[in-house]
Amino acid sequence: MTDNDSAGQVGRQLSGAAAGRVRAREDGSLDVMASIGGWRGLAEASLPAAGFLIAYLLTEELVPAILLAVGLGAVFTVVRLLQRGSLIQSFSGLVGVGICAAFAYFSGDARGYYEPGFVINVAYLIGFGVSVLVKWPFMGILFGLIRGEGFDWRYDAVRRRRYALATWLIAAVLAARLVVQFPLYLADNVAALGVTRLVMGVPLYALALWLGWMLTRPGPQGIVADSEAEDASP
Repeated sequence: MTDNDSAGQVGRQLSGAAAGRVRAREDGSLDVMASIGGWRGLAEASLPAAGFLIAYLLTEELVPAILLAVGLGAVFTVVRLLQRGSLIQSFSGLVGVGICAAFAYFSGDARGYYEPGFVINVAYLIGFGVSVLVKWPFMGILFGLIRGEGFDWRYDAVRRRRYALATWLIAAVLAARLVVQFPLYLADNVAALGVTRLVMGVPLYALALWLGWMLTRPGPQGIVADSEAEDASP
């Protein structure tokens, strides 16, 4: 079995898992809402942070803000458990809220709620950059599995470049968050930091995801396997 065959086989085996998060419609377009978890996913990602910000601005106290954020996260978790969602899916959001709340509580500073987000953005930014440099752009792995391409796109220099560009597009969103939000953190502007975190969160990510999907649409001839393309730069 060649490396191409092995990669394609692994890709097909992983495609089911990838499809559970990012989804395409039957016509080949990206189902953006389904990819971010629908309205529930949007609410679960946004409401605890929004509740924290609103409660803190109204009371100027950390404890009520933390309790509201964690409480909202707990409600979403209970609802998912009652609907027999998986344990990982049910508790992942609550764990994230809990980590942010812990940073705020132990630092005694509302800005602490947003510190884990900075670390995560930097980590993903580095990961995306490395994936492009080693010619395994992350969006190629993700979108290739969803489209049923497996990893065959790696043997087409044009498609590999497009997937690399789509990966840089997502990375640009992460970089923009840092550029906009970190100065607000340093300036101790909690209100602006919280608002920009919400606006530049799921909505901006969804837009970048859609643009990346459109940018990497396969041409009418599909994948062109070229033995020389593997050595071409992305």
